[in-house]
Amino acid sequence: MPVLQPSVLFLVAVLVLSVIEYRWRVRTGRGYDLAALGGTLGTMAGQVLIKGIINGGIGIAMLGVFSLAPAQWPLEDWRTWLAGFLVLEFFYYWQHRFSHTIRWFWASHAVHHSANELTLPAAARLSWTAGISGIWVFFLPMIMLGFHPLLVATLLMMNLQYQYFIHTEAVGRLGPLEWLFNTPSHHRVHHGSNPEYLDRNFGGVLIVFDHLFGTFQAERPDIPAVYGLTRPLRSNNPFVIAFHEWGNLIGDVRKAGSARGVFHALFGRPGRQPDTHDSTDRLASPALPVE
Repeated sequence: MPVLQPSVLFLVAVLVLSVIEYRWRVRTGRGYDLAALGGTLGTMAGQVLIKGIINGGIGIAMLGVFSLAPAQWPLEDWRTWLAGFLVLEFFYYWQHRFSHTIRWFWASHAVHHSANELTLPAAARLSWTAGISGIWVFFLPMIMLGFHPLLVATLLMMNLQYQYFIHTEAVGRLGPLEWLFNTPSHHRVHHGSNPEYLDRNFGGVLIVFDHLFGTFQAERPDIPAVYGLTRPLRSNNPFVIAFHEWGNLIGDVRKAGSARGVFHALFGRPGRQPDTHDSTDRLASPALPVE
């Protein structure tokens, strides 16, 4: 009997669970925005195409850094993969956190937070410009520690595949698992635009670094998460989804009245920019038209 490859199993699980979630949302009266799903699928298609073009260059850069590592962990040793998992979770936490708190990186990451419903397919609403913006450099220290780029890429792919299944309202609290792992409950908080939930729960598979570095927030039954950006993006056009926050950033750079203002518009925390006449929203402002 043929054995299905892990990638095939993952795709089957994605399709089956997405259909189940759709039926659950309709049956429970939550509804399902099929137009938003179309926007997500279009964004996903563009992201896959662009990744295919630029990932080779990123891989070559990572291999160059790996050649400079003073020591290298053996890929065939299971302990390398266990250590690599923990180290990658640490660097992923900081990469994700800076993606929310540095405007240059947020311009890409805002795409993922633009969905106004939290559904499984929304996990695939990813940036077209993440690789170009240089967010991958956060993993270079891990490679300098001697972890092979293939291990880093594989663990990161598994990290993101795990996170696909926590983008849902269909799963409640999971008891003791909530202490260690990133769960649907924790990730609902992360996607909430409520003031109480902003910039919380940055973990990938694990939630422990949020506890260690003070960014953990438990889901509160009295505060349902409001998903999307603090100024909701209503467009389902993949190009608007992909570039709306870059438009906001460029607009703030043009309005900046000094070099300091330009610097803060590019690298400051998303929010009010110095030396401009008005403020950008914490997560998005309507610099581009929405449809």
